[in-house]
Amino acid sequence: MPSVTHDDAPLLADLMPWSVAPPRLGRGWPAAPDPAALRARWDALMKAAGPDREALLQPTRSRTGLTAVGQLPGGPGGTERLARASGPCPEPVRVLRSPFDEQWLIPDQRLIDAARPELWRVADERQVFLVETGAVPGRGTRTRGGRTRDGGAGTGEAGDAVGPRLLATSLLPVLRPGRVRPLYRRPGGAEPNLAPGLSGHLAARLGREVPALDVLAWALAVVRPSPGGLAVPLTGDAGAWDAGVEVGRRMLWLMRRDGERPRLPGGRRPYVRAPLPPRPPAVRYDRDEEALFLGEGRVAPVPPAAWDYEVAGVPVLERWCAARTEEAEPGTLEAIRPAGWPQTWTSELLELITVLTLLAGLRPRQAVSADRATADPITPAELRRAGVLPAPRSAYGPASVLDAHEEGPEGQLALI
Repeated sequence: MPSVTHDDAPLLADLMPWSVAPPRLGRGWPAAPDPAALRARWDALMKAAGPDREALLQPTRSRTGLTAVGQLPGGPGGTERLARASGPCPEPVRVLRSPFDEQWLIPDQRLIDAARPELWRVADERQVFLVETGAVPGRGTRTRGGRTRDGGAGTGEAGDAVGPRLLATSLLPVLRPGRVRPLYRRPGGAEPNLAPGLSGHLAARLGREVPALDVLAWALAVVRPSPGGLAVPLTGDAGAWDAGVEVGRRMLWLMRRDGERPRLPGGRRPYVRAPLPPRPPAVRYDRDEEALFLGEGRVAPVPPAAWDYEVAGVPVLERWCAARTEEAEPGTLEAIRPAGWPQTWTSELLELITVLTLLAGLRPRQAVSADRATADPITPAELRRAGVLPAPRSAYGPASVLDAHEEGPEGQLALI
């Protein structure tokens, strides 16, 4: 429902009204960093029968081998009950499993407790998902030896040590706890998820067209916490707007990682200095050497800014490595993993270090953009007078009609 605030900055929830709770898997094994492992897990499930299959599935209150659910929008997954299902694994799709961790998922609603079909309906190459991270103001970051330090000047503001309050991704986000706000309400980049009239009002104040992607980029650069939720200060100062959008577009490019690959200057690019072993143990970081160790493997240089980068208090690099090195319970489907360390993981690790380093380097420019956002402010009161706020009730839900047919449980036609 609308949540108009009387603070000096409008809320993100009012500017981008439609939001969806993040998908909830309910079990870990349908997602993995390696797609071949997912196919092997599915094959193991299909070879099992009766109680053995049910145990491997890891049933929950929402999903058992007898649960009847429909097909995911645009997905190849079947609709017959898993207890008697057969056939090949639905082709895994790329998802954002945790902040900056792109993994793979079996796109089958029978395996997912809460898939959020409305997100799958609008997921395509034009879509951008904005994800609230749940970052907590004032939370410290790690230091050498595992102690924490205060975030210092700017804690609680845009670009501080807490990490980004918003993530942007082209992939379906399958991570918790924050809400997901698609940029578009329909496939093909149609019907922006913005309060009706917002782009027009901004265009009138700034003297130029304001596409939806620029509004999202601006939000990435200047978003801040407020008593009512995440706030996005708006400005009628064209220079401040352009500078903030430039920073936000750079952040968007780094977070989405599509198109040209990011690179650090020569001499600062991370390389594998000692080969990574097939089964590396837990990761270790040496701050003095700026080196990341996975067993005898060594990657350097890894700047402290990349190692310290956190999202909502979770260390991104450390968590990414743990997802690929932690042991799984024997006998479970999660225990089916690559026999070694794939080369693709090494490439992804080097790119992740690059992305985090470059994002950390944008923090000063974010702080400047946040300060300049207060120039010639566009307040909630102004947006109410212009009829932009509150957004109509219909803007807070998904588009009601989509040009697609979906298969329901046991092959029935699903109405949407």
